[in-house]
Amino acid sequence: MIELSLPFPPSGNRYWRRAQGRVLISRKGRAYQRAVKEEILVQRVPAITDSRRLAVEILAFPPDRRRRDLDNLQKALLDAVESAGVIPDDEQIDDLRIYRMTVEKPGRVQVTITAMEEAA
Repeated sequence: MIELSLPFPPSGNRYWRRAQGRVLISRKGRAYQRAVKEEILVQRVPAITDSRRLAVEILAFPPDRRRRDLDNLQKALLDAVESAGVIPDDEQIDDLRIYRMTVEKPGRVQVTITAMEEAA
């Protein structure tokens, strides 16, 4: 089991940008990925290096009371965790749960990654 405490991700609406007919990660998205990598190094998070199936639980502590769609934050978050090398591919996630928690400045997410049992 891996537990992470990470910065609150940008909305999916701010994570992507279109440029010259392509979809790219925005400047804000790249900054978020760098922040996640730094935090993962500080927390000394081990990497999952095999292809086992994963369960991920996300506790989202938003930075303020603005309305947010929870499904808009998980893509940026999981892409950043993958980019940081904690998991090989977010395709391995079979069980994904996200919960909205109380407001906490400046906002954060608590992420738990667990390997799922192989079906017998």
